[in-house]
Amino acid sequence: MNRRYFLTKGVLAGGLLATGGFPYSALAQQQRERLVILHTNDTHSRLDPFPDTDKSFAGRGGVAARKAIIDAVRAQERNVLLLDAGDIFQGTPYFNLYKGEPEIKAMSMMGYDCATMGNHDFDIGLDGFLKQLPHATFPFVTSNYDFSRTILHKKTLPYTIIRKGGIRIGILGLGVQLYGLVPAEAYGKTYYKDPLATALEVSSHLRHKKGCDFIICLSHLGYRYDFDKVSDIRIAEQTEEIDLIIGGHTHTFLEAPVVIKNRKQRDVVINQVGWGGVNLGHLVFEFEKNKTKNSLKQYTVIPAKQTRG
Repeated sequence: MNRRYFLTKGVLAGGLLATGGFPYSALAQQQRERLVILHTNDTHSRLDPFPDTDKSFAGRGGVAARKAIIDAVRAQERNVLLLDAGDIFQGTPYFNLYKGEPEIKAMSMMGYDCATMGNHDFDIGLDGFLKQLPHATFPFVTSNYDFSRTILHKKTLPYTIIRKGGIRIGILGLGVQLYGLVPAEAYGKTYYKDPLATALEVSSHLRHKKGCDFIICLSHLGYRYDFDKVSDIRIAEQTEEIDLIIGGHTHTFLEAPVVIKNRKQRDVVINQVGWGGVNLGHLVFEFEKNKTKNSLKQYTVIPAKQTRG
């Protein structure tokens, strides 16, 4: 990892949210466009906070705490994206009883812009996932899952493009190999496409054919491995057009985003915020006027914790 470096960390204290002292105005530069990205991964049906007796995450997580943070950021920023990198389902009785409906409804209520599918999002089968899609007000992008021979055909997207202010943002999604990880009957005739080849093809299309200024990969491949398996690190190193990878699957708690040089020696930012919704990732990018250059100017790992009054 000698090509990796960590950015200077800025921690957002929970008290700033409560007092309205969110530290954005001092950073604003009118001559540049700002893009704020909030993100989660592997929330695993955690609609309520972890109990106060939990040894690792006492009182952390939960939809109410997450929504309070999201609302506070949106109140002070114009261009905000809210994204998820998969494994929305599985982990609490809510999923066992309601099969994903409250999870998707909660995400819609919070105003998610886009998500990808993780392996546990297949736990109710393709028919179960399809049943929950009407509750989603946001698209699922699944670039390397070919659903053309299944009931999910044309129900997810190979990519999506979102405009925030003057910034044209392309988003693709990469999922982990399902064979051996998910029961075959759960994914049926889903065809798995090579994630690296898919990433190269789709990101190039978004940059050169669709004119995107910024390209995000929602990845449920995993951060990195000690054996030969495709990961976020490998995708960053071996592609050319991706600017940001929001990761999942490995439940990795990164204290700071990791920056990797791609094949063109350009920076790719990678971030992942653990699991269970205990943290919300917060990244601020600034763009030059012509949008040809962007830089990560601020980041925070925001602990999601309900304020007790």
